[in-house]
Order: sequence, then C-alpha cells, then structure tokens
Amino acid sequence: MIQSIYDDALKSLKSGGVLLYPSDTIWGLGCDARMDASIEKLFDIKQRPENKGLILLISKIEQLNEYVEQVPDIAWDLVDFAEDPLTVIYPKGKNVSKYVLGPEGTIAIRLVKDEFCKGLVYRYQRAIVSTSANISGEPSPENFETVSPIIKDGVDYILQNPNPPKGKAKASKIVKLGLNGDYTMIRP
Repeated sequence: MIQSIYDDALKSLKSGGVLLYPSDTIWGLGCDARMDASIEKLFDIKQRPENKGLILLISKIEQLNEYVEQVPDIAWDLVDFAEDPLTVIYPKGKNVSKYVLGPEGTIAIRLVKDEFCKGLVYRYQRAIVSTSANISGEPSPENFETVSPIIKDGVDYILQNPNPPKGKAKASKIVKLGLNGDYTMIRP
C-alpha cells in the first residue's frame, strides 16, 4: 500500500497539531477548527491577537450547513461558481471553537478548489482553520522560502506539495453576506 502524502499531516491535525501548508492561495497555518488549544497555539506561533476571526477551509459545498447557522440563498451559487478563491463571511457560525468566530458570531469559509489543498481538507473530513503563515503584521509568504523560520520552527508538521503550482500566490477575495442576500466586498 502506498502511503498518502497527507498521512502525517492528518495525524498531526487529529492530535491537535498546527500545520504549515500550501493552502489554495498562499502558505498557511492550519489546525482543527474545534480544538481551542490548537487554535491558541496557532495564535502564539503567529503572534496574533485572539480577537480576530479565522477562515475555515471546506472541500464540499454541502459542508456549509455544518458550520453556518443559516446559509443565505445567494451563497450557493456564489461559492459554487467562483473561479478565483473566494472567502465568504456568513452571519452566524456553529460547531467550531469560539476563536474561529468573528465579531457578532460571524464565520468566514472558503470552498477549496485547488486539488492539493482540497486533498488535505477532504481527507480530514471536516473544516480546517486557515490563516496566512506569517508573523502578525508582516507580509504574507508567497512561497515556502519566504516563510519565517519562527513559523517553521513553531509548527508541528510541514506539508509540502510535491508539484507546486507556478505563478504568484495571492490571498482570496472576501465577501460578507447578510441573511437577506445583501453583500459587501471586503477584499476584491
């Protein structure tokens, strides 16, 4: 049997570890979205205040119902047909650590379409946290070489894509949805 390149990363996630991995956008830090201790460790590594919400990555659109109290109708098409990575902020999240939620209980979720990152999230079978792999306030890393040694030394596992995509990595677009279908573009 061939060992999956994801096996050690999945073991780390399940045991409460923090990963450094190539997300569908830029290099990211990730952990289980339900484990407070893992998220606290992620904040420590990143030197980031705990009052900022985090993004969740999902691999199937149906998972929205698991993490969003009420999915606005417009969200299904918006998420399904987005060509570029799109993070959507929903009015009220559920089934996650309090550290994942933003102000007023909002939750930010991105449906991953990049095959490598999607492979990780799909195999984990639940959402994982995703935040840029940088010290808070510093530029986001566009490749592994630009990730701070402090970050690399602080994580429990580093997952590398054996076939990294070519081109410049960039952060996702972010849109905030209201229950009545109204929206605000946060990051175009």
